[in-house]
Amino acid sequence: MALSTAFTTLFGVRHPIALAPMGGSAGGELAAAVSRGGGLGLLGAAHGDAEWLARELPLVARGTTEPWGVGLLTWSVDVGVVERVLEHGPRAVMLSFGDPSPFAERVRRAGAALILQVTDLEEARRAVALGADVIVAQGSESGGHGARNGRSTLSFVPVVVDLAAPVPVLAAGGIADGRGLAAALALGAAGALVGTRFQATAEALVHPSIAAAIVEGRGEDTERSRVLDIARGSPWPERYTARTLGHRYLDAWRGREAELAEDAEAQRAYREDVARGDVPPLPVWASEAVDLITDLPPAAELVETLAAQAEAALGRAGRPDVPAETRGDE
Repeated sequence: MALSTAFTTLFGVRHPIALAPMGGSAGGELAAAVSRGGGLGLLGAAHGDAEWLARELPLVARGTTEPWGVGLLTWSVDVGVVERVLEHGPRAVMLSFGDPSPFAERVRRAGAALILQVTDLEEARRAVALGADVIVAQGSESGGHGARNGRSTLSFVPVVVDLAAPVPVLAAGGIADGRGLAAALALGAAGALVGTRFQATAEALVHPSIAAAIVEGRGEDTERSRVLDIARGSPWPERYTARTLGHRYLDAWRGREAELAEDAEAQRAYREDVARGDVPPLPVWASEAVDLITDLPPAAELVETLAAQAEAALGRAGRPDVPAETRGDE
């Protein structure tokens, strides 16, 4: 069966899968590959660094004839950054973490679809009021940044689906294989936004040590915290913590965030440890579903695999008495 949803219809893509615009790691080659594979590739422009955008935007624009988009950190960008992105003709702009109202109308006037990520119901109501074309409901299992006191994907997504209808909703958080995509569809979502799984692909802009850590990681070793943002001097708003794999600075400063924020020497030591290679160049953002990631495939191939797995999972759900090995999904 074809997984046709309001999301696939809106963008004219084959599969209800979008690449999470992970800051830095979702570069032009990865976004283009996801779009070529039949999903919606979203470039992880994060803070809108001009040099990074100048390098990566042409890569995605030249790398695919399929729809693609750009994701930005709403709290960290200005109208100039949004306009610079729109000059390249993305099919969509996704805004996350902060008030998107200063940018929403500008995105719409440019003809791009407005995708708004939400982490609680207040943000979801605001997204509906702003006329979002797509809403991403992010659960607390997600890797990287999310709400400090967020709800789980399983309970949060259907509430947002009901609140936002008929606006299509993508589920995000802890989705790393086709079974997760199938579950999202069963919850009423029009697809899934997938992050950590795409960090472990051939095209991702991640250090080899980070890719290896994801492949070897376990969900129980992930932790949501502000410690690493404080240590590296990243000014994320306090309401958003980040889920990462274990880290020695987490062990040293857990529960002592206020003290770390005042300790310039500890922050300097962190930078020196990074420079020496004693700690990874970036935290290893990883979702609770990291256990399901065991390889580093090409991203376009992964999109097709996730879609096929989801179709098989939905078929199993309709025939629970049939052994998996007889259903052609092994």
